[in-house]
Amino acid sequence: MPAFSYQAIDAQGRQQKGVIEGDSERAVRADLRARNLKPISVKPAGRNAAEGSASTGFSFQLPKFHRRIKDSDLTVLTRQLSSLLNSGMPLVEALQSTANQQRKQPLKEMILQVRSRVLEGHSFAQALAEAPYAFDSMYRALVRAGESAGYLGPVLERLAAYTESTFETRQRVKMAMIYPVVLLVVSVGVIGMLMTFVVPELTQVFAHSSRELPTLTKVLISVSNYLSRWGLWTMLALLLAIMGVQKWLQKPSRTLAWHNMILSMPVFGEISAQINSARFASTLSLLTGSGVPLLDAIKISTQVMTNAVMARASEKLAVDVQEGSSLSRAMEKTKLFPPLLVQMTASGESSGDLDKQLEHAARNMDRELEWRLASALGIMEPLVVVVMGVLVTGIVMAILLPIFEMNTMV
Repeated sequence: MPAFSYQAIDAQGRQQKGVIEGDSERAVRADLRARNLKPISVKPAGRNAAEGSASTGFSFQLPKFHRRIKDSDLTVLTRQLSSLLNSGMPLVEALQSTANQQRKQPLKEMILQVRSRVLEGHSFAQALAEAPYAFDSMYRALVRAGESAGYLGPVLERLAAYTESTFETRQRVKMAMIYPVVLLVVSVGVIGMLMTFVVPELTQVFAHSSRELPTLTKVLISVSNYLSRWGLWTMLALLLAIMGVQKWLQKPSRTLAWHNMILSMPVFGEISAQINSARFASTLSLLTGSGVPLLDAIKISTQVMTNAVMARASEKLAVDVQEGSSLSRAMEKTKLFPPLLVQMTASGESSGDLDKQLEHAARNMDRELEWRLASALGIMEPLVVVVMGVLVTGIVMAILLPIFEMNTMV
């Protein structure tokens, strides 16, 4: 039964919005009137009423979901579905109950549209495929594997745990970076204010002096004059330069060259390779452990890698494995994956528990990354303080040196 979004006026004259199921728009309007609601507009949920679904056949568009669901919303939604399915509730009822628990109207409409497709006889994975911006290929592949194996609830539970751990890792990194970033922004702001507004007023004292000013004072005055006149234009130029570089890098060949340069850097290259390898390993572990074939799992896991060079190397893994090579030998051949991941992959292939070994490798790499980030941030905080102290000291000395010389002359 299709879902419709409606706007109506209740008996007290207040406007009501919601989603309701019905055989047709006329049936929905009749149902609203039976509830003492005066319908204003009724249209199919999740799509524009003017769009004809008959001409599109099985496919329909979800214009409100042309972006991915937030990780937090996706985690909660998946956790709710897995709990309901594991308790023995049918999928259709679980989708209805999950939709009723959603506070965000677009998300509720999307779930009801998926439920409508399931009621029409399509599989859950097929229904999710019609909202690719909300549910990526990894999510759909796991749902498809869980449906075919008959344990959709446990698969969704593992998927919820995966999205939750990914979200928590990102949040920890963001929270750890808040203090250094705020400290850096405040430092730059304070020094900019000093150079733009305070220093010009103080240096006016030396403007009419015939004495030769110290070199440090001359440099300070020159920088202050430049920032006063061209500071805003310089910031605008930097912003336009960043936007231009981003647009320039949109070409795949340029993106590939840039990512290759990042991998060749001493510290940033190792961190980038480890981040992408950890994502690849954790996704591949989840897919293979849920019954997805290895070749399909490798192709899907490639999509989570943000480095184009690493992603292209991962695509070659599927080709090598299809030609008869083991996954560990194919990974070693690229010379891009960390030795730990290659060794644990080989161990998993020989023992038959590849998904567990990949999961252990991903956890180890995540722990090492967190340690590296914590160490880098721990160094960054006192470094920002020291740099700010040196700059402020230089500004103060540039102002005081001429005064000391004048006092000496007196």
